[in-house]
Amino acid sequence: MKEHAISAAMKTDNPVQRLNLLREYVQAFILRSFHESEAATSIAFVGGTALRFLENLPRFSEDLVFSLLSSESYEPIKWLDKLKRDLSLSGFESNIKWNDRKTVQTAWVRIPSILRESGLSGLSGQNLSIKIEVDTRPPAGADIKRTIITRHLTFVVSHYSLKSLMAGKIHALLTRPYCKGRDWYDLVWYRSHRPPLEPNIPMLQNALNQTQGAGAMNAENWRKILKSKLDNLDTNLLLEDVQAFLEHPDDARLLTRENLQLVLE
Repeated sequence: MKEHAISAAMKTDNPVQRLNLLREYVQAFILRSFHESEAATSIAFVGGTALRFLENLPRFSEDLVFSLLSSESYEPIKWLDKLKRDLSLSGFESNIKWNDRKTVQTAWVRIPSILRESGLSGLSGQNLSIKIEVDTRPPAGADIKRTIITRHLTFVVSHYSLKSLMAGKIHALLTRPYCKGRDWYDLVWYRSHRPPLEPNIPMLQNALNQTQGAGAMNAENWRKILKSKLDNLDTNLLLEDVQAFLEHPDDARLLTRENLQLVLE
């Protein structure tokens, strides 16, 4: 398996894209291990990486993000112990740390040497790091689906519907204290569908009530609120954030103030 990961990464001479491909293979490995642990009965795959694996979003992503579905069969330490064994059996040295002290519980999966072996670093101790997050108090109202995915490996995930994934993205755009190019790129992707996609409004309202306080924001006004942010957006910062993650880096040029205004119409 380790050889497959390196082989997948070596398909390109571009070091940025090579890192993206290597990371994505390891993400698929983690998802496969979780599938074998039957984690899909307890957690739903969400976020930008879910959008890439489920909908072929043409950008790579760094983290694996999940929302808790059921606490009854939620056994993250057991899953991570199995993941470490699976990595070892497949030739990967790994260091996995788990933190459950907050509502969003976090694991870091760090794999040394593989960056050097893939020609991405001259230091054997430099890690490929992947963060796993589980929101143990997600907002209510998400629509849940179950899908077989084949990307590098084959596995099953439970996940939010496309409209519910979009609600999560809109919530990030509305509440994140800084501007993130990947968020705005994903918004363009959602709204470029015909007809343009709309978010799961009840879920979005529940999320806003959780983080901002009941009644502080009306989810129905999400377009209006985002439009008000456009005047203060530094589009150069948006490009810097997203460009390294795009399959086609020139797509970053889509993030102009005019185009963002257009997709919010």
